[in-house]
Amino acid sequence: MMSPMPDFTSPTEQLRAEIAAAAARMIAEDGADYGSAKRKAAKQILGNQKVRGEIMPDNEQIEEEVRLYNELFFADTQPARLLHLRRVALKLMQDLQVFNPYITGAVLNGTAGEHSDIHLQLFAPSAKDVEIFLLNKNVNFDVGETPHFRTGQPVETLSFLLPQKGAPAELAHLALYEEDDLRGGVRAAPGKRPDRADAAALARLIEATSEEENQ
Repeated sequence: MMSPMPDFTSPTEQLRAEIAAAAARMIAEDGADYGSAKRKAAKQILGNQKVRGEIMPDNEQIEEEVRLYNELFFADTQPARLLHLRRVALKLMQDLQVFNPYITGAVLNGTAGEHSDIHLQLFAPSAKDVEIFLLNKNVNFDVGETPHFRTGQPVETLSFLLPQKGAPAELAHLALYEEDDLRGGVRAAPGKRPDRADAAALARLIEATSEEENQ
C-alpha cells in the first residue's frame, strides 16, 4: 500500500491561503475593496496579533480566490452581471473616447459581481477638460482621489452614477492621469492579465462572452 503524499504546504502558506479566501468572500459578498478586505480577513483569522508581511496574500492570489468563490456561489448570476457592467463601461468609454479611456479593475479581470463599480483611467491633457465635459453633459460628480498605479501618489478621481433603463444606476469612477502616464502602462508582464484595456479590447471581451452564451 502506498503511503499518502506528504503535505509540503508551510504554515505561512496555509495562513496566507486562509486570509486570501476570507478576503475573497468579503469582496464577492459585500463589495469590499482589496485593501480593507485583506486587513479584516487577517484580523478575523489572527486576532490582534501582529501580522508578518509574508503572511499577507497579494492581490493576484485574492483575485483568483474571488474567481473561485464566484464560480462556487454565484455561477447563476455573476456572468450576466459581469456582461452588463462591461456593456455599460463600453458605452461610457465610447462617450469619453476623446480622453483616451482605459478600463481596469474587476469589470476588466472578470471578477465583478453585484456590488462592483466601473473603474476607468483617463489619460487626458487636462483634468479640467474632463470636468467641463461632464458638467456640459449635466453629470453631477464627486471629486476624490485614487493612488497612482505606478507611484502611489494621489490622482484626482471623479465618481458619478450612470442611470440605466429599467435597472439600478451604476457607479463609475474616472481616475484622471496625464497622457505620459500611459507609456509602458498597457503591456502586461509575461503570464499575467493586463491591468488595463482600451475600448476595442473590452468590445472583444464582450463579443467573446456573448458568443459563449449563445453556444
